[in-house]
Amino acid sequence: MSDHVYKIVQLVGSSPDGIEAAVENALARASKTIRNLRWFEVVETRGHIAPVTTGGKLVGHWQVTIKVGFTLDDPHGDSADD
Repeated sequence: MSDHVYKIVQLVGSSPDGIEAAVENALARASKTIRNLRWFEVVETRGHIAPVTTGGKLVGHWQVTIKVGFTLDDPHGDSADD
């Protein structure tokens, strides 16, 4: 394993479709502006309770806070994909 240095950012993803979809939404958005994404950790999970008038579904949407780690670009131009 190479000697990697990681930077960590914290994100909150949301979705009406569940926890996994909320994580996927956060990662999909982050991948548009952050290179070398490597791992994530779920830090917190919460949900919004919907009014009863929404067809009987009690959870309106999920929010998941995640920490995302990514490798920094090598200042010498070596590949970050090792």
